[in-house]
Amino acid sequence: MRYLSTRDPDGEASQGFCDILIGGLAPDGGLYLPESYPQVDTETLATWRRLLAEEGYAALAHAILSLFVDDIPDADLRAICERAYTAEKFGTQEIVPVTRLDRRLFLGHLSNGPTAAFKDMAMQLLGELFEYELARRDSSLAILGATSGDTGSAAIFAMKGRRNIHVFMLSPLGRMTPFQQAQMFSVDDPHVVNLAVDGVFDNCQDIVKQVASDLDFKELHRLGAVNSINWARLLAQVVYYVACWLRATEEVEDPDTARVSFVVPTGNFGNVCAGHVAKAMGVPIDTLVVATNENDVLDEFFRTGVYRVRTSAETHETSSPSMDISKASNLERFVFDLLGRDGARTAELFGGLSTGQGFDLSTDPAFERLRSVHGFLSGTSTHADRLATIAAVEKEYGVLVDPHTADALTVAFDVLDGGEVDTPLVVLETALPVKFAATIAEAVGREPEIPDAYAYLRDADRHVLEIDRDPELVKEVIVETLTAHQENS
Repeated sequence: MRYLSTRDPDGEASQGFCDILIGGLAPDGGLYLPESYPQVDTETLATWRRLLAEEGYAALAHAILSLFVDDIPDADLRAICERAYTAEKFGTQEIVPVTRLDRRLFLGHLSNGPTAAFKDMAMQLLGELFEYELARRDSSLAILGATSGDTGSAAIFAMKGRRNIHVFMLSPLGRMTPFQQAQMFSVDDPHVVNLAVDGVFDNCQDIVKQVASDLDFKELHRLGAVNSINWARLLAQVVYYVACWLRATEEVEDPDTARVSFVVPTGNFGNVCAGHVAKAMGVPIDTLVVATNENDVLDEFFRTGVYRVRTSAETHETSSPSMDISKASNLERFVFDLLGRDGARTAELFGGLSTGQGFDLSTDPAFERLRSVHGFLSGTSTHADRLATIAAVEKEYGVLVDPHTADALTVAFDVLDGGEVDTPLVVLETALPVKFAATIAEAVGREPEIPDAYAYLRDADRHVLEIDRDPELVKEVIVETLTAHQENS
């Protein structure tokens, strides 16, 4: 399997999986995708169903990854998956349980990992892949990432303590919940550097891309990425779409052809982009419903075809902060597919985003394919919506959900009420309520219980450096940290 950049006009500059794993962002600023998506049939799906039931989630992950990874020996890849997905890390042998809320509605539980967020599903695998490949190359990696709340802690907890890996994580100053900040900033490890940027998530993401685009600096300091711009992370997320589909169709008459739909809360489009890949592979997914909060750039695009990037001042600070994003990086992957994999046009559309420009596909024939071919719908949710949904879902189903999952449930109820989808819906849960105590208290009149595993965060010291939104300052921190490490080793 070879991989190409979304901005490669000729589609010829392909690389292998392990090279793009380490590289992250393509040199031309594009994102990597496989040259083609492997296709699965009902026989393959039936095999995966037996595999999940008999051998578990890690075995399913290995089977799916094997379709995309041919430069890691099969036995080694299986061992990597077995180390990544354990009951000890995820609190259950199922790894991703699926519960039925009612006849048409399921909840896919993605947040049982070490940091109580769905990002653990990919980060735990990435940690194992990075460590394996760096050992093979006798090399090191400086991971540079941006987070709106959950990616940072998931990356830090997956990478800390691993040989030859440093983590530099940018987050928007004061824009995360107290729990999210405490979880990230409590880590006291010389290999982990937290940088709180005076701005919003999009400023952090822009800095990561600007630093990574300095190819000499990137090569000299061996920079890599764990954000969803890294294809390996998105690939890991494809697995839980398959697992959720398998579990949601267990009791139907013809399970291996049964179609389901997914409702996905998303800001950066990485989570739902993995669903797009699964659907493109032939997994029987009917509709992918994008759920946003007040930062509705994605909802606007899927409704109108207009992709209008917001400024920092226009980016709302909401009670579902991990989706406070107005420039969705992974949309580029989907638009590349939507445009028939036209790398030159994708480069033209997304290259202009750095100057604040957007683009308009409303009159393009591709816009009609959003729904008819790729199966996308979208909706949005407000603070009042998520409060009402959190309270209603607990009362009706006895389940307490976090604000992001509440956004998805709000949109799911709208879709069901409007008759827009005629298949069962799987709503993807993206975090546990404990991470958003203030909003939960506002919704149901009490804060969620803090599990024993996180009690230490109440009094933990914080290790974070506040900086201006300047890529040169970030470069200075990276150089100083790596130089100090070399001098002390």
